[in-house]
Amino acid sequence: MISRRHFLSTALAGLAAAPALANAPGYTPRPKARGLSPYTPGADGLDAILRGAGLSGQSTCVVANARTGQVLESVEGDALLPPASVAKVLTALYALDSLGAGYRFRTRLMATGPLKNGIIQGDLVLVGGADPTLDTDGLADLAGQMKTAGVRGVTGRLLIWEGMLPYIRSIDPDQPDHIGYSPSVSGIALNFNRVHFEWKRAGNNWAITMDARTQKYRPDVYTSKMAVARRDLPVYSYENKAGIDHWTVASGALGNGGARWLPVRNPALYAGDVFQTLARANGIALPSPKTTATLPGGTVVAQIQSAPLPDLLRAMLKYSNNLMAEMIGMTASLQRGARPSSLKSSGQRMSDWARSALGMQHCKMVDHSGLGEESRLSANDMVRALLASRRTGALKPLLKPYYFNDAKGRPIKTHPVKIAAKTGTLNFVSGLGGFINTPDGGELVFAIFSADQRARAKISRAERERPRGGRSWNTRAKKLQQNLLDRWGQVYGS
Repeated sequence: MISRRHFLSTALAGLAAAPALANAPGYTPRPKARGLSPYTPGADGLDAILRGAGLSGQSTCVVANARTGQVLESVEGDALLPPASVAKVLTALYALDSLGAGYRFRTRLMATGPLKNGIIQGDLVLVGGADPTLDTDGLADLAGQMKTAGVRGVTGRLLIWEGMLPYIRSIDPDQPDHIGYSPSVSGIALNFNRVHFEWKRAGNNWAITMDARTQKYRPDVYTSKMAVARRDLPVYSYENKAGIDHWTVASGALGNGGARWLPVRNPALYAGDVFQTLARANGIALPSPKTTATLPGGTVVAQIQSAPLPDLLRAMLKYSNNLMAEMIGMTASLQRGARPSSLKSSGQRMSDWARSALGMQHCKMVDHSGLGEESRLSANDMVRALLASRRTGALKPLLKPYYFNDAKGRPIKTHPVKIAAKTGTLNFVSGLGGFINTPDGGELVFAIFSADQRARAKISRAERERPRGGRSWNTRAKKLQQNLLDRWGQVYGS
């Protein structure tokens, strides 16, 4: 049997798409040159790197001694720029402080009436517990537990409750409808609120499937439908019809076959759709799912729970999963008070916490993933958060290693400078923040943010997936990051 943790790691790995960093330094440290060079201590050497980057827009950076907090170098450290996914570091700290390392998300099945002769006398309720890692295997587990409990049917309805968190149609509404990294958010999610669309050439047409697949199951879904349209552009169109996601795809874009994950805009009905199919496979006939705005009382028939919170945060940071960040962040806000009304209100609550708990002075977050257009962080504030995280030591083990690359783009895993960091990438936005362990045993914390907000403002909604010039700009930004890290490792690491 494929475990839910295995699905989490393999599914998230499919979302990861970090480009190789070109022209990075090799393993052997370069000697510190005399005169003005990237390895000259102080402002001159730093300026040599920034001037040589050829990067439009604005770049800021701060590096500090992790043990003393002394700032060693800084360029416009208080300037506010979009943090992109570096914001997920803040979300991880917020969640750990609000929920605790032992927190687990639960998904339950509840019966509103007694069980008589295998039939629930009332409704069956699938209760979302805001678990961002719930997958088809987990729903199959619930269906199996229900069968073991002797349930064969219900007299009432199959209800889905997603009200633990507010419904958000798209994490960033400015993204195109078909972008999988901006799905809907609510108190229930399945397979990261994505549906698997696959097509194969069949004569003059294409055979199409829409399913909720994992490695073990591939249940077809009826809450997402696809039709081929005889056109070249746009590639996709979307319309919500009575809770059903209706897609069309351009025939000119299909070729002989392929697949991609599309976002789900009706997560509660999607989860109910798949659960109904899995229950039927266990011999349990259930009616078509309906959503409920209120959580009825009842008896728990079955339940599953997520892995502990640190495991989820490690995956969230490694694969930069936006849905995980939003659901975990809003659950943390819920733990601190009333249910947030929106991503923006929850982001504001996290920003307020960051000021009081971490000493961040200018933090302005409109969500928990960093995808939102209006979120802003400064390099100084990011460094303050990293320094504060050392009090518990819980963050650094959750960050993934960040490697220097050789001339062919291959990671140098034996490099004497060790880095644990979080990257962040949007169109014409690039960020990096984390920890540097130097060869002499020292430790640094750093933050680097770059953004060309003029170029970003010119991108139309339709162009946001692959805007002209975006890839080359981000490649230069990542080269700048590696050059700064190489400098800091050498100037402050011996």
